[in-house]
Amino acid sequence: MTSGIIFSIEEFAIHDGPGIRTTVFLKGCPLRCTWCHNPEGQSFEPEEMVKRGERSVCGEEYSPEALSAKLLRNEGIFRMNGGGVTFTGGEPLSQSGFLVSVLELLDGRIHTAIETSGFARKEVFREVLGHLDLVMMDLKMIDKDRHRKWTGVSNALILRNFETLASSGKPFIIRIPLIPGVNDDEANLEATAALLEGIPSLQRVELLPYHKTAGAKYPMVFREYDPGFDTEASPRLDISPFERRNIKTMIL
Repeated sequence: MTSGIIFSIEEFAIHDGPGIRTTVFLKGCPLRCTWCHNPEGQSFEPEEMVKRGERSVCGEEYSPEALSAKLLRNEGIFRMNGGGVTFTGGEPLSQSGFLVSVLELLDGRIHTAIETSGFARKEVFREVLGHLDLVMMDLKMIDKDRHRKWTGVSNALILRNFETLASSGKPFIIRIPLIPGVNDDEANLEATAALLEGIPSLQRVELLPYHKTAGAKYPMVFREYDPGFDTEASPRLDISPFERRNIKTMIL
């Protein structure tokens, strides 16, 4: 089984799925969202990082056995409060072989979830989907040209995988990072809400307003933060397109 690169494991998380959870951050992402608040998760390789004046290596190699054993130490706690493990990143689907190996070792003993952009080959998406209890998927923008401009990639794979998710019956949550002047306009939210209307397995939509501290980590990995939009502006918080379609919506 292939090993994986993890850049953070956070215990007692409460916003990454039901109950109290452990969130595992897998390193590497094919997207380059200009507002990314985890720049240390973009590279697929361990890299030097300076935090509070101390240098360290960001990214640690784990075998599937070592990671699953670490996660199962909290099995009893997860069972008591309905929690579990959430895999995020970076983009966890980019380390799909490792991820599947870990999920197979967890083998239904704890609730498993993923937070993903959905950017992966359809075979990869289907395989990982079959091992999960919950999917949290980002839908940043529906328009393909805008998506490429702000994330560096087409959304064709993402929308195709969304169709797979929507027809699978697997419980899922849609997350929309609301970025001022980028995707918080009425047209994008209407298009997103229309896409989601009437899907039984959709639990809710979560809107994540842009936070002005998003660029704080860039100096730690020797990069400048220049996202290309007004970082002092506040995004529009308009849930009406979803409300009109009876889609449960939360602002986090």
